Amino acid sequence: MALLLVAGLPGTTELIVMVMVLAMYVGLPAAGMILIYNFLDGKRGYEKRISELESQVETLESKLSEE
Repeated sequence: MALLLVAGLPGTTELIVMVMVLAMYVGLPAAGMILIYNFLDGKRGYEKRISELESQVETLESKLSEE
């Protein structure tokens, strides 16, 4: 508690402001990048799933043609 009263150290209000600024300058861009990555990864996931389904359809069609 005594350390907070030493001259030259920021007070509680200044610490809160610094944390908020840090959150805005670092946290918001990081959250935006994570959201963009997840959005793009979801699109790539659909392409992978479609290719897997196409291969399954080809396998089933080849089994039907053999019978």
